[in-house]
Amino acid sequence: MEDECCSPGKRKHGQECQHHKRVPQRDTEKPYRGIRRRKWGKWVAEIREPNKRSRIWLGSYATPMAAARAYDTAVFCLRGRSARLNFPELIKDGDGEMLRDLSAASIRKKATEVGAKVDLDALQAVAPRRAAATGDGPGSGREVPEKPDLNEYPKSEGEDCYDD
Repeated sequence: MEDECCSPGKRKHGQECQHHKRVPQRDTEKPYRGIRRRKWGKWVAEIREPNKRSRIWLGSYATPMAAARAYDTAVFCLRGRSARLNFPELIKDGDGEMLRDLSAASIRKKATEVGAKVDLDALQAVAPRRAAATGDGPGSGREVPEKPDLNEYPKSEGEDCYDD
């Protein structure tokens, strides 16, 4: 009679017995709080507004660290020093009182600025290594052609052939 606790008549709808409770698994695809990964590889951050059902969209980023920093900025603006942060060491001491009681739009703006800066720093750190690996760096002898100005009208070779 071990399965007696699991019979439908012995438990209320939606409840599970003690030995069949679902154990939440640690998601390895979610390395930081407040972020998730899209199917195509981008990292996104969003946060729920306090006492509301709505969410504040914090942006889409190339790296999980950038999304986590955007989340940290937003949660710190909303909850102050009591916030549970991914990177508590990166929040400045003077930011606490200045950022309290901001609108959703200003929180979104501040968070996306921080996330974009982290993404840019990460991409700039990768670019020199990639250039060195492919031999495209400065002094490699490979010149990059100048990009044409697409806002200019093209110049024809024989401009005077239509003059009468």
